Amino acid sequence: MGRAIQVERLGGPEVLALADLDPDAPGDGEVRVAVKAAGVNFIDVYFRTGLYPRPLPFVAGLEGAGRVESVGAGVALSVGDRVAWASVPGSYAERVVAPAHALVQVPDAVPTETAAAVMLQGMTAHYLAHGVRTPATGDVALVHAAAGGTGLLLVQTLKAAGATVIGTCSTDEKAERVRAAGADRVVRYDREDVPEAVREHTEGAGADVVYDSVGRDTFEGSLSCLRPRGLLALFGQSSGKVPDFDLTRLSAGSLFV
Repeated sequence: MGRAIQVERLGGPEVLALADLDPDAPGDGEVRVAVKAAGVNFIDVYFRTGLYPRPLPFVAGLEGAGRVESVGAGVALSVGDRVAWASVPGSYAERVVAPAHALVQVPDAVPTETAAAVMLQGMTAHYLAHGVRTPATGDVALVHAAAGGTGLLLVQTLKAAGATVIGTCSTDEKAERVRAAGADRVVRYDREDVPEAVREHTEGAGADVVYDSVGRDTFEGSLSCLRPRGLLALFGQSSGKVPDFDLTRLSAGSLFV
Protein backbone atom coordinates (compact mmCIF):
# COMPACT_ATOMS: atom_id res chain seq x y z
CA MET A 1 0.00 0.00 0.00
CA GLY A 2 1.34 3.40 -0.96
CA ARG A 3 1.09 6.66 0.93
CA ALA A 4 -0.21 10.06 -0.06
CA ILE A 5 -0.83 13.48 1.46
CA GLN A 6 -4.58 14.03 1.50
CA VAL A 7 -6.77 17.06 2.13
CA GLU A 8 -10.05 16.14 3.83
CA ARG A 9 -11.12 19.69 4.77
CA LEU A 10 -10.11 23.15 3.67
CA GLY A 11 -7.65 25.22 5.67
CA GLY A 12 -4.00 25.81 6.46
CA PRO A 13 -1.09 23.35 6.38
CA GLU A 14 -2.59 21.55 9.36
CA VAL A 15 -5.24 19.95 7.11
CA LEU A 16 -2.59 17.98 5.21
CA ALA A 17 -2.73 14.37 6.42
CA LEU A 18 -0.77 11.25 5.55
CA ALA A 19 -3.03 8.49 4.23
CA ASP A 20 -2.61 4.95 2.94
CA LEU A 21 -3.71 5.17 -0.67
CA ASP A 22 -2.78 3.50 -3.93
CA PRO A 23 -4.06 4.37 -7.41
CA ASP A 24 -5.75 1.81 -9.61
CA ALA A 25 -3.97 0.11 -12.49
CA PRO A 26 -3.52 2.39 -15.51
CA GLY A 27 -6.24 2.30 -18.14
CA ASP A 28 -5.96 2.89 -21.87
CA GLY A 29 -3.65 5.80 -22.57
CA GLU A 30 -2.54 5.98 -18.94
CA VAL A 31 0.68 5.36 -17.03
CA ARG A 32 1.34 4.54 -13.38
CA VAL A 33 4.42 6.28 -12.05
CA ALA A 34 6.47 5.77 -8.89
CA VAL A 35 6.88 9.36 -7.71
CA LYS A 36 10.45 10.21 -6.74
CA ALA A 37 9.96 13.95 -6.20
CA ALA A 38 6.92 16.22 -6.05
CA GLY A 39 6.91 19.90 -6.92
CA VAL A 40 5.48 22.31 -4.35
CA ASN A 41 3.74 25.36 -5.83
CA PHE A 42 1.50 28.19 -4.67
CA ILE A 43 -1.39 26.74 -6.65
CA ASP A 44 -1.36 23.87 -4.13
CA VAL A 45 -2.26 26.44 -1.47
CA TYR A 46 -5.13 27.74 -3.62
CA PHE A 47 -6.62 24.24 -3.77
CA ARG A 48 -6.01 23.55 -0.08
CA THR A 49 -7.73 26.77 1.02
CA GLY A 50 -10.61 26.45 -1.44
CA LEU A 51 -9.73 29.46 -3.58
CA TYR A 52 -9.76 27.01 -6.46
CA PRO A 53 -12.66 24.64 -5.65
CA ARG A 54 -12.10 20.90 -5.79
CA PRO A 55 -14.21 18.03 -4.40
CA LEU A 56 -13.09 16.75 -0.99
CA PRO A 57 -11.20 14.70 -0.08
CA PHE A 58 -8.34 14.95 -2.58
CA VAL A 59 -4.65 14.15 -2.74
CA ALA A 60 -2.65 17.37 -2.95
CA GLY A 61 -0.11 18.31 -5.58
CA LEU A 62 0.01 18.71 -9.35
CA GLU A 63 3.68 18.45 -10.29
CA GLY A 64 6.33 15.78 -9.99
CA ALA A 65 8.80 13.37 -11.52
CA GLY A 66 9.50 9.66 -11.24
CA ARG A 67 9.79 6.34 -13.08
CA VAL A 68 7.13 4.52 -15.05
CA GLU A 69 5.92 1.41 -13.19
CA SER A 70 3.26 0.15 -15.59
CA VAL A 71 1.45 1.29 -18.72
CA GLY A 72 -1.98 0.89 -20.24
CA ALA A 73 -2.80 0.14 -23.84
CA GLY A 74 -1.79 2.59 -26.53
CA VAL A 75 1.10 4.14 -24.62
CA ALA A 76 4.53 4.74 -26.17
CA LEU A 77 6.32 5.08 -22.83
CA SER A 78 8.04 2.04 -21.33
CA VAL A 79 8.45 0.69 -17.83
CA GLY A 80 11.52 2.30 -16.28
CA ASP A 81 11.33 5.56 -18.25
CA ARG A 82 11.96 8.70 -16.22
CA VAL A 83 9.13 11.19 -16.67
CA ALA A 84 7.97 14.53 -15.31
CA TRP A 85 4.68 16.44 -15.35
CA ALA A 86 3.14 19.77 -14.42
CA SER A 87 -0.58 19.08 -14.11
CA VAL A 88 -1.45 15.66 -12.69
CA PRO A 89 -3.74 15.97 -9.64
CA GLY A 90 -2.66 13.86 -6.68
CA SER A 91 1.10 14.20 -7.08
CA TYR A 92 1.87 14.37 -3.34
CA ALA A 93 1.93 10.59 -3.35
CA GLU A 94 4.22 7.61 -3.73
CA ARG A 95 2.38 6.57 -6.90
CA VAL A 96 0.17 8.38 -9.36
CA VAL A 97 -1.76 7.39 -12.47
CA ALA A 98 -1.50 9.97 -15.23
CA PRO A 99 -2.56 10.39 -18.85
CA ALA A 100 0.47 9.57 -20.97
CA HIS A 101 0.04 12.82 -22.91
CA ALA A 102 0.60 14.78 -19.67
CA LEU A 103 4.09 13.31 -19.20
CA VAL A 104 7.43 14.27 -20.71
CA GLN A 105 10.55 12.13 -20.69
CA VAL A 106 13.40 13.47 -18.59
CA PRO A 107 16.86 13.63 -20.22
CA ASP A 108 19.64 11.70 -18.48
CA ALA A 109 21.50 14.92 -17.69
CA VAL A 110 18.59 16.37 -15.68
CA PRO A 111 18.28 15.23 -12.02
CA THR A 112 14.86 13.98 -11.00
CA GLU A 113 14.47 16.68 -8.33
CA THR A 114 15.24 19.39 -10.87
CA ALA A 115 12.71 17.98 -13.32
CA ALA A 116 10.04 17.92 -10.61
CA ALA A 117 10.74 21.52 -9.62
CA VAL A 118 11.00 23.17 -13.02
CA MET A 119 8.00 21.92 -14.98
CA LEU A 120 5.17 24.19 -13.81
CA GLN A 121 7.30 27.24 -13.07
CA GLY A 122 9.33 26.81 -16.24
CA MET A 123 6.29 26.57 -18.47
CA THR A 124 4.75 29.55 -16.68
CA ALA A 125 7.87 31.64 -17.31
CA HIS A 126 7.92 30.54 -20.95
CA TYR A 127 4.31 31.42 -21.73
CA LEU A 128 4.63 34.76 -19.96
CA ALA A 129 7.77 35.70 -21.88
CA HIS A 130 6.81 34.24 -25.26
CA GLY A 131 3.04 33.83 -25.24
CA VAL A 132 1.48 36.69 -23.32
CA ARG A 133 3.96 39.17 -24.77
CA THR A 134 7.24 38.55 -26.56
CA PRO A 135 9.67 41.32 -25.60
CA ALA A 136 11.68 43.16 -28.22
CA THR A 137 15.32 43.98 -27.61
CA GLY A 138 15.48 46.91 -25.22
CA ASP A 139 11.98 46.51 -23.79
CA VAL A 140 11.79 47.08 -20.05
CA ALA A 141 10.14 44.35 -17.99
CA LEU A 142 9.36 44.54 -14.28
CA VAL A 143 9.16 41.19 -12.48
CA HIS A 144 7.58 41.14 -9.02
CA ALA A 145 8.71 38.44 -6.57
CA ALA A 146 11.74 37.97 -8.79
CA ALA A 147 13.56 35.75 -6.27
CA GLY A 148 10.86 33.07 -6.35
CA GLY A 149 10.97 29.99 -8.54
CA THR A 150 8.94 31.45 -11.40
CA GLY A 151 10.49 34.87 -10.91
CA LEU A 152 14.07 33.67 -11.31
CA LEU A 153 13.21 31.66 -14.41
CA LEU A 154 11.28 34.61 -15.85
CA VAL A 155 14.20 36.98 -15.29
CA GLN A 156 16.53 34.61 -17.17
CA THR A 157 14.03 34.02 -19.98
CA LEU A 158 13.39 37.74 -20.48
CA LYS A 159 17.11 38.54 -20.47
CA ALA A 160 17.73 35.85 -23.07
CA ALA A 161 15.07 37.54 -25.23
CA GLY A 162 16.89 40.87 -25.01
CA ALA A 163 14.80 42.71 -22.42
CA THR A 164 16.02 45.04 -19.71
CA VAL A 165 14.78 43.45 -16.49
CA ILE A 166 13.91 45.06 -13.16
CA GLY A 167 13.20 42.62 -10.34
CA THR A 168 11.62 43.22 -6.94
CA CYS A 169 12.41 41.35 -3.72
CA SER A 170 12.62 41.93 0.04
CA THR A 171 16.00 40.76 1.41
CA ASP A 172 19.70 41.08 0.60
CA GLU A 173 19.96 37.33 0.04
CA LYS A 174 17.09 37.40 -2.44
CA ALA A 175 18.59 40.44 -4.15
CA GLU A 176 21.81 38.52 -4.79
CA ARG A 177 19.84 35.68 -6.37
CA VAL A 178 17.97 38.09 -8.64
CA ARG A 179 21.21 39.77 -9.73
CA ALA A 180 22.80 36.38 -10.39
CA ALA A 181 19.83 35.53 -12.63
CA GLY A 182 20.70 38.56 -14.75
CA ALA A 183 18.44 41.40 -13.58
CA ASP A 184 19.66 44.86 -14.62
CA ARG A 185 18.15 46.51 -11.55
CA VAL A 186 16.95 45.05 -8.26
CA VAL A 187 14.37 46.98 -6.22
CA ARG A 188 14.00 46.24 -2.52
CA TYR A 189 10.29 46.89 -2.15
CA ASP A 190 10.64 46.94 1.65
CA ARG A 191 12.99 49.93 1.36
CA GLU A 192 12.16 51.60 -1.94
CA ASP A 193 9.11 52.95 -3.72
CA VAL A 194 8.80 50.58 -6.67
CA PRO A 195 7.09 52.92 -9.19
CA GLU A 196 9.60 55.64 -8.34
CA ALA A 197 12.53 53.25 -8.81
CA VAL A 198 11.16 52.08 -12.16
CA ARG A 199 10.67 55.65 -13.38
CA GLU A 200 14.21 56.53 -12.29
CA HIS A 201 15.74 53.53 -14.08
CA THR A 202 13.77 54.22 -17.27
CA GLU A 203 14.33 58.00 -17.20
CA GLY A 204 10.63 58.56 -16.63
CA ALA A 205 9.37 56.32 -19.42
CA GLY A 206 8.06 53.41 -17.34
CA ALA A 207 8.04 49.68 -18.01
CA ASP A 208 6.72 48.10 -21.19
CA VAL A 209 5.38 45.13 -19.24
CA VAL A 210 4.91 44.19 -15.58
CA TYR A 211 4.70 40.55 -14.51
CA ASP A 212 2.78 40.39 -11.23
CA SER A 213 2.16 37.21 -9.24
CA VAL A 214 1.50 39.05 -5.98
CA GLY A 215 -1.91 40.54 -6.71
CA ARG A 216 -3.69 42.74 -4.19
CA ASP A 217 -0.63 44.36 -2.57
CA THR A 218 1.10 45.30 -5.81
CA PHE A 219 -1.70 45.84 -8.33
CA GLU A 220 -2.03 49.62 -8.09
CA GLY A 221 1.73 50.09 -7.99
CA SER A 222 2.12 47.83 -11.00
CA LEU A 223 -0.23 50.02 -13.03
CA SER A 224 1.76 53.07 -11.96
CA CYS A 225 4.97 51.48 -13.27
CA LEU A 226 3.73 51.13 -16.85
CA ARG A 227 4.48 53.36 -19.79
CA PRO A 228 1.55 54.43 -22.01
CA ARG A 229 0.06 51.36 -23.73
CA GLY A 230 2.01 49.12 -21.36
CA LEU A 231 0.82 45.67 -20.31
CA LEU A 232 0.24 44.28 -16.82
CA ALA A 233 0.38 40.47 -16.85
CA LEU A 234 -1.34 39.43 -13.62
CA PHE A 235 -0.67 35.71 -13.12
CA GLY A 236 -1.05 35.15 -9.39
CA GLN A 237 -2.48 36.49 -6.15
CA SER A 238 -0.16 35.43 -3.35
CA SER A 239 -1.15 38.49 -1.30
CA GLY A 240 -4.86 38.11 -2.01
CA LYS A 241 -7.38 38.71 -4.77
CA VAL A 242 -7.29 42.04 -6.58
CA PRO A 243 -10.45 43.98 -5.65
CA ASP A 244 -12.91 44.91 -8.37
CA PHE A 245 -11.88 48.16 -10.02
CA ASP A 246 -13.24 50.64 -12.55
CA LEU A 247 -11.88 49.81 -16.00
CA THR A 248 -11.66 53.52 -16.78
CA ARG A 249 -8.66 53.43 -14.41
CA LEU A 250 -6.76 52.04 -17.41
CA SER A 251 -7.80 54.83 -19.76
CA ALA A 252 -5.41 57.46 -18.47
CA GLY A 253 -2.39 55.52 -19.70
CA SER A 254 -4.10 53.44 -22.39
CA LEU A 255 -3.01 50.44 -20.33
CA PHE A 256 -3.69 46.75 -20.90
CA VAL A 257 -4.23 44.08 -18.22
